[in-house]
Order: sequence, then C-alpha cells, then structure tokens
Amino acid sequence: MRYRLTFVVGLALGYVLGTRAGRERYEQLKKSARQISQNPAVRNSAETAAQQGRQFAGKAYHVVSDRVGDRMPDSVAQRVRSLRERNSNGGGADEWGTSNT
Repeated sequence: MRYRLTFVVGLALGYVLGTRAGRERYEQLKKSARQISQNPAVRNSAETAAQQGRQFAGKAYHVVSDRVGDRMPDSVAQRVRSLRERNSNGGGADEWGTSNT
C-alpha cells in the first residue's frame, strides 16, 4: 500500500511539474489536493492506518525480540533497552514534541 501511494504521489507531482497547462491548472490541482487532505473521512482513514501500523510494529517488535534477543550483541541490546526506557518514560512525545497518538 505504501509503495502504491508513493507511486500515485510521484505521478501527480510529475504531472504538476511537467504540465504545460499553466498556473491556472496548477492552482486547480492544488485546491483539489487541499480539499482531499482536509476531508474528515480521509483524515480518519489516515489516522486509523497509522494506529494499525503502530500496533503491528509493536507486535513485530515483541516477536523479533523473543526470537533474536539472545543472539544480539550486548551493545545493540543496551541501545534497544535505552530507547525503550526513554520512550516509556517520555510521556508519549518524541524529541520533536509530537505525540504517538
């Protein structure tokens, strides 16, 4: 899905940059893109996809750590532990001030 979305965005960007229709067509496309991005259904879908991605990443993390945990070098294991502690003690915000909601 991610690659398909990247392709569509690249295709749209290529069209916008390559078009000879002029500024009017560019403004029309820009307005349409803004309307789509501000649509509540699109925003809800994007948020749902982000939440599901975080859930799957969490599950994958636990599966991988269970299978690979003993085989990891100590330096890597320490780094993972420090990142995990920092994220759990950080109150849900990353270093840029955004939350993981």
